[in-house]
Amino acid sequence: MEHYKTITALYTTNGFPPPENPLLGLVTFDDIRGCTFVETEFTLGFYKIALKKVKSGTVNYGKTKYDHDNGSMFFLKPNQIIQMNDIELTEKGFMIYIHEDFLFNHSLHSTIQKYGFFDYEANEALHLSPNEEETLWDLFHKIKGEYYNNQDEYTRDIILTHIDSILKYSQRYYKRQFLNRRSISGTTVSKFTEILKHYFESGKLQKEGLPTVKYLASELALSPRYLSDLLKQETGKTALEHIHIFLVTEAKNLLLSTNKTIAETAYQLGFENRPYFSRLFKKEVGVTPKEFRDNSLN
Repeated sequence: MEHYKTITALYTTNGFPPPENPLLGLVTFDDIRGCTFVETEFTLGFYKIALKKVKSGTVNYGKTKYDHDNGSMFFLKPNQIIQMNDIELTEKGFMIYIHEDFLFNHSLHSTIQKYGFFDYEANEALHLSPNEEETLWDLFHKIKGEYYNNQDEYTRDIILTHIDSILKYSQRYYKRQFLNRRSISGTTVSKFTEILKHYFESGKLQKEGLPTVKYLASELALSPRYLSDLLKQETGKTALEHIHIFLVTEAKNLLLSTNKTIAETAYQLGFENRPYFSRLFKKEVGVTPKEFRDNSLN
């Protein structure tokens, strides 16, 4: 598998002109008009932000297919696997490549990691309305104006401010997308609960321990971060919080309907560590498991 450690190496391989800055690359589809990408699989050593429309072919990253029916944004962090199969691009789109070194000593160096969509899978791309697309193009053109102008001590900060604006708008648009797909997210919440219930009833808690967000996301064919963000938008709680609530509800039932000790209850729920179980229970309920049982029985 090919790994492009630098933006310059990527440009050279694809026959692009050298980037103005080796730590920042800007490409519009006009720049590479007529290119058809043959089947290839590769990783990048830098961030990528892209607005794409694809005439034909398929794009995969992670292990899922990129939905290219509409103008869509997707975001890659370093070392994610990308695969392209006989891709032909439309006339409009852009790609921004950002090496982590370009972010050093800037607030975006840490905040870029807080944007959850860099951990989404390809089928969770952001689909844009025409107005949203126009807003992002406007920001791209401002970046491009700075990039090809006579660069000075203000250039980098201005460019990064515009990139951060693209990320903030994208976060806003993702929230809109979650809301517009409320029926889908509602189904996801129901399926999430069903999977948790089956995990408990099948005895996997005792055999395999506590269910992880990664496991539940894989059962739903979603990335862990997308699942948590979707549930957070729909219910106000993350996937991990939903797991905790489910387990505490089951703990309440066991504490009141059986004579099992606190330790036995914790073990039945998949907790190897009783103190951790007690801390989680108290965090969710406000009292310890023992206090809950004593108060309920008195």
